[in-house]
Amino acid sequence: MTDSERNRFSARAARYARVGANVGGVAARIAGARLFGTGLDRGKNANELAAALGGLKGPIMKVAQLMATIPDALPPEYAEALGTLQNNAPPMGWAFVKRRMMAELGAGWQEKFAEFEHKPAAAASLGQVHRAVSLDGARLACKLQYPDMQSAVEADLQQLDWLFAIHRRMDPAIDTSEIAKEVAARVREELDYRHEAKHVALYRSILAGQDLVRVPNAWPELSTGRLLTLDWLDGTPLLSHKDADLETRNRIGTAMFTAWWLPFSRFGVIHGDPHLGNYTVFAEGEGSDARPGGINLLDYGCIRIFPPRFVQGVVDLYSGLRDNDMDRVVHAYETWGFKGLSRELIDILNIWARFIYGPLLDDRVRSIADGVKPSQYGRREAFEVHRALKEKGPVKVPREFVFMDRAAIGLGGVFLHLRAELNYYRLFNEAIANFSQEAVAKRQADALLDAGLPPVEP
Repeated sequence: MTDSERNRFSARAARYARVGANVGGVAARIAGARLFGTGLDRGKNANELAAALGGLKGPIMKVAQLMATIPDALPPEYAEALGTLQNNAPPMGWAFVKRRMMAELGAGWQEKFAEFEHKPAAAASLGQVHRAVSLDGARLACKLQYPDMQSAVEADLQQLDWLFAIHRRMDPAIDTSEIAKEVAARVREELDYRHEAKHVALYRSILAGQDLVRVPNAWPELSTGRLLTLDWLDGTPLLSHKDADLETRNRIGTAMFTAWWLPFSRFGVIHGDPHLGNYTVFAEGEGSDARPGGINLLDYGCIRIFPPRFVQGVVDLYSGLRDNDMDRVVHAYETWGFKGLSRELIDILNIWARFIYGPLLDDRVRSIADGVKPSQYGRREAFEVHRALKEKGPVKVPREFVFMDRAAIGLGGVFLHLRAELNYYRLFNEAIANFSQEAVAKRQADALLDAGLPPVEP
């Protein structure tokens, strides 16, 4: 074993130990409480779990945050505590950045840029972003992955089973076995920046010809598997517009809807990480005439490409709920991969489906919350589903459903912040007008081929 391999193995072993001790300690207390019939303070244990994971920073936080967005993947106390985690990994210093850039672009890497800012513009769980300027004057965003992230991710994913073990000890209402597979696949995919560059090309193709969403261009000559260079897109934080006039908020809301539903309904592709930091608002016009024009879509690490049959299932479920056609509803769930569903389980799933689809089924101008306090939005439905599934379940959640549900909830969260007032029914029905599974399959295959991505298995 070389020194480099020995160091990587030591780093991974140390991370296994830290994550296992922190998360395992919480799991052990839960097991002990069950064994000896003693009480368990779920809220206290949930906060301790969040503190343990937050102290580690890095990829495990991304996994924990994802778990907090999937209904009943964890007990509600744990989901709430994990939802408070923030991606606040400390940035690499300049000396470290120089070594990392040399490893990616070679000893003369600085000669490939006219400018490269020493201080990062942003730092997250897997890497950090530096502003730069190309030799021909273009402004760039260079995302540089932290060292040894592959080892860290593998160590963290090994410990993901601890989180599910906690849930299995607390009367789960859903079978989470497929969720773990999906989470692992997506997090591993985010490590490959060449793959992300292809996602950028895919979105540039999908969203070409509309003016509400801007997609950067990738610079392959300044990119590697662990360095991704894109155009720098000027914009302001999305939340800085949450108190703007209604026309502005509606325009941003329409842009968000376009960025999410157009790729999905026509190409079977979604942006699976609805973090507010992945969007900024660009301006149209100059000086005092400048007005918000739409959104910049900044990050393409977590993109989910679905088989066209899954998209058909989404349309079928919508149509079935709208028309009260239960045969079509059942067919939709079966298309997604739900198995062995009784009529009682279907009725339970429909509680959540009607909540998610609710604004799309209502042909009028409305906000997403529609009079419900944002802090309470969805809580009643989640409680009803959890209670009913504990009695009638559990139900196994198909892996393809995981990021669809997460992205839909995240998108709803953006609309809650914006308080946009739109006719979501009309926006959605325009998106699925003349829908056919065959047309989605053809468009998807052509777009994936052009972007250099492999076809999706049917």
